[in-house]
Amino acid sequence: MQTNNRIEDRRIVWQMNHQTLWVEPWGPDAVRVRATMNAEIPDLPWALLPPDPDHAIVKMDDRVAVLTNGKLTATVDNDGRVRFLKLATGEVLVEEIPVVANFPAPHEFKAEGGDLWGCEVSFCAYEGERIYGLGQHRHGLLDQKGCVLELCQRNAEINIPWLVSSRGYGLLWNNPGIGRVELGRTKTRWVAKATRLVDYVVTTGDSHADIMERYAGLTGHPPVMPEWASGFWQCKLRYKTQEELLSVAREHKRRGLPISVIVIDYFNWSKMGDWRFDPACWPDPKAMVAELEEMGIKLMVSIWPTVSPDSENFAELKRRGLLVRSDRGLAPCMSFTDSDRIGMDVHPYLLDVTHPEARAFIWEQVRKNYFDHGIKTFWLDAIEPELTSHDHDNVRYHIGNGAEVGNIYPMMQEKAFYEGMSAAGQTEVLNLCRCAFAGSQRYGAAIWSGDIYSTFEVLEGQIRAGLNMAMSGIPWWTTDIGGFFGGQTRSEEFRELIVRWFQFGVFCPIFRLHGWRDSHYSTEGMSDPTSGGPNEVWSFGERAYGIIRELLFLRERLRPYVMEQMKRAAAKGTPVMRPLFFDYPHDPAAALIEDQFMFGPDILVAPVVKKGAVSRPVCLPAGNGWSDIWTGMEVAGGQCVTVDAPLERFPVFVRSGSPVFGVFQNRRKEGRLEACPGASDRAAPEQ
Repeated sequence: MQTNNRIEDRRIVWQMNHQTLWVEPWGPDAVRVRATMNAEIPDLPWALLPPDPDHAIVKMDDRVAVLTNGKLTATVDNDGRVRFLKLATGEVLVEEIPVVANFPAPHEFKAEGGDLWGCEVSFCAYEGERIYGLGQHRHGLLDQKGCVLELCQRNAEINIPWLVSSRGYGLLWNNPGIGRVELGRTKTRWVAKATRLVDYVVTTGDSHADIMERYAGLTGHPPVMPEWASGFWQCKLRYKTQEELLSVAREHKRRGLPISVIVIDYFNWSKMGDWRFDPACWPDPKAMVAELEEMGIKLMVSIWPTVSPDSENFAELKRRGLLVRSDRGLAPCMSFTDSDRIGMDVHPYLLDVTHPEARAFIWEQVRKNYFDHGIKTFWLDAIEPELTSHDHDNVRYHIGNGAEVGNIYPMMQEKAFYEGMSAAGQTEVLNLCRCAFAGSQRYGAAIWSGDIYSTFEVLEGQIRAGLNMAMSGIPWWTTDIGGFFGGQTRSEEFRELIVRWFQFGVFCPIFRLHGWRDSHYSTEGMSDPTSGGPNEVWSFGERAYGIIRELLFLRERLRPYVMEQMKRAAAKGTPVMRPLFFDYPHDPAAALIEDQFMFGPDILVAPVVKKGAVSRPVCLPAGNGWSDIWTGMEVAGGQCVTVDAPLERFPVFVRSGSPVFGVFQNRRKEGRLEACPGASDRAAPEQ
């Protein structure tokens, strides 16, 4: 029988009707598949790092070629169909759809011009399969089976094309192009609108932890999170001047409140693209940083990739071809405003950070204008990038058309800062970013969930969003505590919401307050629409402040435990915040729980996310006992219980026997968590 397969080195090569397919080992327990209709398969690593050593074996007969790599076996038949099986049992993990006459093949290509193709890759669907990861989405689901997801970066929609299946495999779609993934009942289909090749990797392991470790090996381990980042971050839209920001930091210290980071939001610059402080508002950055450092506070500053035509850098960037351009018509721009034109339209350009010279350029400006003043952590905002129109096929980057490469833009911005800071001698790199791609974690990218609304419904969805980001390989994740849009500081409903959000936030990998408060509320003293109302922990009334204050001290006591988890995340790729099934795979009930999570291996958190709720059901996984942090009561696992949750309390259980229970033991008589000894007891006046 004529075979279309051959073996080259340790790679299976299949060719038929102008299509070439490669199947090869890519590190332990992982196999990479590439296919193209072009003359050659290009070397486009995108998210992937060079593979670690493996011990793969490749063989073939007249019917099928077989590659075995660790725990994973891949087969390629004479029709070019690829299947993945677990070596130990021979069971199918995932497989491309069979080749059937008059039906679409597993790989479909449609010419889009030049060497670009619209392509589809289809896999069999399985009853009962659950799918996690795939970045962050607003749909409010944890299990994404049945969803159709756009593969496109947007504010609060983050495309990380890596999924983890309940069947025991992980799949990375190694493609930064615009497209979609359809997680249907009849098939799973990945679609790219414009690409040179199909490129994906499948891996497996004996547990979810194994699979996440393999993903970290494929795309990069995160660094160990700096210890200073494990505390409380204070932020708002926006502190307008140096004195305003310092007054907030001083007030935190006067009240004896913990604070690790304070943030300067946008319009700190003179003009977009100058990448330097406006001296009228920030006259002495070095002195500001020195005072904050004396108080034990790190300063973070917002940096945007936008360049105003009025910027001092615009002419050089345009001359050198370092700005994003269009394939037809006007250059892609977002319509916004600027620090010197509040309320007026400005149409800035985008820095093309896919160009290495552009990455070097922005870092050099940031180095001399911020870093050299002592600012060593940055807020990379609007790096999806934010576009007025998502016509990606009309966007031209240095590395290609936007339809082919657009989703990698945020990672290139993160790379620019990581490499620049590292070259400048910074050993602890952490930057807060509004978007990410597969591999962003290796560049010290902490991700927050974007500009979300201040509602209980959004809060509930944030739990699932955070858990899917965790399963997407992002261990450093956070939300705007309280939400970004719509929070009214004098509203009792919002005061309840922000307390509940703080109770969730204290158990997020990064504990950060942010928001555009009173953004639709007439407040005396608000002179422009770019600076909202107060957003400090004492801004929401005396009762809320008393509760929030205790949560700040709780996080302080938890910081050693948090850092233990961060070290494990760096070493193994193990997410800090994770779904219950991650630690309890043999408890079928754990897979059905979407509004609780594990914070490390020992703490189970069940946030209160319903308006007016004073209790909630909590499901405790089987396999060990659990201790209620409020009562100390021991509860057996494998059952659901109803837990009292007045505003001052929220359900948290610790795995029986864990030493971390001691963090929660020191409590006041009325049930609130006790502050550290010597902390101030001053309450805030009613706002």
